[in-house]
Amino acid sequence: MRRKDREIKDINKISEIINSCKVLRLGVISEEGVYIVPVNFGYELKDGIFCFYIHGAREGKKINCIIQNPYVCVEMDCNHKLSKGEKACNYSYFYSSIIANGKAEIPEDDEEKLKGLKLIMKHQTGKEFEIDKNAVKAVSVIKITVKDLSAKAH
Repeated sequence: MRRKDREIKDINKISEIINSCKVLRLGVISEEGVYIVPVNFGYELKDGIFCFYIHGAREGKKINCIIQNPYVCVEMDCNHKLSKGEKACNYSYFYSSIIANGKAEIPEDDEEKLKGLKLIMKHQTGKEFEIDKNAVKAVSVIKITVKDLSAKAH
């Protein structure tokens, strides 16, 4: 990271940033090149490793890309605010951001899918939900296990 003065390494501060973000941009590789899609997400931190969960249709471009190449990148940002200056060069922008690389998988196990869906709902709403078994079967859940993560804020 070029701006070491903005780097965040504290796991609790990283979790605070993730908790503030509601949209994750998922980057995958398609036959045409890089494909980035914004998605809602949930996550868990277990033994110092972040796992992000997203959901969607059981088929489509996102799923096809992951089947072809499970290595993905995620980006999220939040806490946006313009910092005004006297001159154009004195303007800046405040933000917090996360960029992570990891490996995606598409769990078929209903328990793992249910766990992911509950984490998504908890992160997005702050509430616990019961989720119908038919709803679990109707969607695809993608689990992204993070291999490396960088966080920064200004």
